[in-house]
Amino acid sequence: MDFRFKAGRLPILVSMPHAGTDIPDEVASTMAPCATARADTDWHLPELYGFLEEMGASTISARWSRYLIDLNRPPENTNLYPGMDTTGLCPVDTFGRESLYLPGRLPDEAEVKRRLERYWMPYHAQLRAELDRLKAQFGRVVLWDAHSIASRVPRFFEGRLPDLNFGTADGSSCAPGLEQAIVGVAREQDRFSIAVNGRFKGGHITRHYGRPRDDVHAIQLEMCQCLYMNEQAPFEYRPEVAAEVQPLLKEMIRSAAGWATERVRA
Repeated sequence: MDFRFKAGRLPILVSMPHAGTDIPDEVASTMAPCATARADTDWHLPELYGFLEEMGASTISARWSRYLIDLNRPPENTNLYPGMDTTGLCPVDTFGRESLYLPGRLPDEAEVKRRLERYWMPYHAQLRAELDRLKAQFGRVVLWDAHSIASRVPRFFEGRLPDLNFGTADGSSCAPGLEQAIVGVAREQDRFSIAVNGRFKGGHITRHYGRPRDDVHAIQLEMCQCLYMNEQAPFEYRPEVAAEVQPLLKEMIRSAAGWATERVRA
């Protein structure tokens, strides 16, 4: 399978497009040694969000590494943050600016198109199908796009990121009530710092699928990896640290699903 998918029984789908680590051999053979570390992976998110199945949320997570193709970039490869540095649909370097490919082996236009059709489209087809299923069943659906990143990445931002970075495309990808329901839960605690539509406003998935007028509401959470894992290779999961933030994640997702259910009943 090109992704891991589990249908749930609540009006919420949690997507993890950067959790994959696999790279096909024919592509790996063209890559520089630094690619083998998969340093920019959203490591261990399926484990961090392991409570979702019991809750009844639908989940989809990537198998393939973002170094192969980035599932959270538009197929046209347009810059989601005009004027700011970012990586593209088929990244050519790491967050640390190391070249991902051996000299002369960058993917050409035909190769990018092949990867788009072979790896990008299946994930999005499943994501779309599940949103449509949940919308048909409940009348309203929430898409939670789950991400994580090292707390310090000088290429993209100065200093340390807030712990929890919510993005709703400046309020256009979901109803205000959903943003308030989720962020309101986060604001009730003072252990983890938060930002809303700061450096991270939501990627392609949040912006493309979030259609509040059609009762499809999307929000992205980009969280610092130090909240649940070691940020240095070999990037170990730290369950005792993760246990501190998991109750908050669970409560926010429960609030999101509750908001959708209440709105359906209203």
